Amino acid sequence: MNPQNLLEQFLGPNAAANAGAAVQNTKDKVANSGLAGIAGGVAAGGLAGFLLGNKKARKTVGKFAGGVAGYGGAAVLGALALKAYQNWQSGREPAPQAAPAAADVQSLPEAPPAGSKFLPETAPAANGRPFELALVMAMIAAANADGHIGPDEQRVIFDRVGELPLDAEDKAFVFDALAKPPGLQDIADMAQGPEQASELYLVSRLAIDPDEPIEKAYLEALASRLSLPGDLVMHLESEVAAATA
Repeated sequence: MNPQNLLEQFLGPNAAANAGAAVQNTKDKVANSGLAGIAGGVAAGGLAGFLLGNKKARKTVGKFAGGVAGYGGAAVLGALALKAYQNWQSGREPAPQAAPAAADVQSLPEAPPAGSKFLPETAPAANGRPFELALVMAMIAAANADGHIGPDEQRVIFDRVGELPLDAEDKAFVFDALAKPPGLQDIADMAQGPEQASELYLVSRLAIDPDEPIEKAYLEALASRLSLPGDLVMHLESEVAAATA
């Protein structure tokens, strides 16, 4: 299994380039199923925009991918989490979410240095498996918070994953996670320290646009179980607002 490649397929923007002609094939398959809009998520925001299955998720992840052109998605995820963490540690006030900075490549924070705890590949998750896999699981769990991954969507998603440039073990991991999405506590238990906890919250927040009570409640419960201080969560939210502006 290649955990880093799988995570990049979820976060984009590389996933959009790797998808190639398969996007049109998927559109053809779902054109008459009422799910045609899902295929557009691949081009908009990598595999996450497709797997997460609803227009709010595609919008959020699509904005994220569009703002990080030329970066690996995992590197930007770590950069945003690191910036939020440093701002929190220094006692700064979170930037107003109503007026985020323009989210182009130049305005994004620098990627964490080699060996930083904010690089997913630096340390495994608490269960001993690669932390990149925990981040993928967190996105799937967040997407399932509103029960939006239904049977019809799962069938289309399984077809789509089968067309991706992933090895058999990667695909089996995604299939298993989609068939039985992890629970809230499962995700929280994967964090080793506040750095990983911050990234798990951040990637979950990127996966959904929490304008429904159940989604807001999910993120609040996740932050609590990850033992994230409220003001650190505010800094993470501020970074999401800037990256997806």
